[in-house]
This record gives sequence, structure tokens and C-alpha cells, in this order.
Amino acid sequence: MRAILVANPKGGCGKTTLAVNLAGVLAREGHQTFLWDLDRQRSAFEWLALRSQDLPRVARLGATEDDPKLPRGDSWLVMDSAAGLHGKNLAHAIKPSHKVLVPIQPSLFDMAAAQDFLAVLAEEKAVRKHKTFVGIVGMRVDARTRAAATLEAFLRQFDLPVITFLRDTVLYANAALSGKSIFDLPPSLIERDAEQWQPLLDWVEN
Repeated sequence: MRAILVANPKGGCGKTTLAVNLAGVLAREGHQTFLWDLDRQRSAFEWLALRSQDLPRVARLGATEDDPKLPRGDSWLVMDSAAGLHGKNLAHAIKPSHKVLVPIQPSLFDMAAAQDFLAVLAEEKAVRKHKTFVGIVGMRVDARTRAAATLEAFLRQFDLPVITFLRDTVLYANAALSGKSIFDLPPSLIERDAEQWQPLLDWVEN
């Protein structure tokens, strides 16, 4: 089982959007895929409840919310974390994770909120021992803009890879309304987005 944790201490940064679309594309690639929603709002599970059985299957982790069972074998687990994740809860979430994705929007407030969290992540034992790898995803941003350059400059102090930038588009919101990822939409609608996602998929799967 390969586990991906999506985490950021700030609400509204795009964690759930990133998590459900990652789960959706892994399922569409034919992987056995599980989704674990650690946020009290359960937005990822609400998305999953809307998902048609005709779409590539994303399974909800565990028989109950309180008794999750980690899958084994050749499978993927995507974990959507709660805002403010820290301390023992952060350590417990990182422990089974092969990769941690930190979605950050290129705004002053988002970067300020992420600064301490990224420093804490770097000190986690699994990260220091290179058992868990951390990567940044720029959310709702055009890679060609000054905002993207500002985010990259800000992140250099942490020596962490900026994997990709995902643009601000209504495709994500529209797809989510029916439990879809953008990869469940017609390919002609998501050509640009698929290109933006490819570096992320390469990093996650390698």
C-alpha cells in the first residue's frame, strides 16, 4: 500500500480539491484506490457519496469512520487531512505516508500560515530519515505569473520541490458537484489541466 497525505494547517487552501482529484486519477489509471477523510467537515466523503458507481471506483477507507483499516497489497491510499493538523496527530498521519503533498496558494496569508508548518514537517522523523517525502503544489495559480515566482522564491528556504501549479478553473468545482474528478470529464475539456497534473503524478508514483 502506498499512502499520500494531503496537508496544510490553513483552511481553504485546496486540500480536498487536491485529494479527491488525486484519488480520482489514480482510480482511473486502474489502481485500487482508497480515500480517508481526516477532516471533521467530511467534505471528501461527501464527494465520495455523490460518486456514481459507473465511474472508476474510489473506496472509503474502513468500515466506520472511527475504526479505519489500512489497506494492504497493491493499492493506494489518499488522506485528506484537517486544517490545523499538528503534534501527535500530524506524526500519526505522516507515519504510514510515503509522500506528503502541501497545497499552497501564492498569497501573503497562505504563505505565512504555511511557513511554520513546513518547518515542522522538515523535523518529522520520517521526513528527516527520507522515508517520507514532501512536495508542494501551487493551487489556483498560473505558473507564468509573478505570484507563482513569488511562491517559488518563498519555498527556496525550505529546500522542497514545487511539483506543479494547478490553475484556477471552475472545472474542479463543477466536477465535484457530481462526485467526479476532472479526469472523469471529457479529455478535450482538461487538456491544459492534464498537462499540469502530469509532473504531480510522476512525483507521486516514482
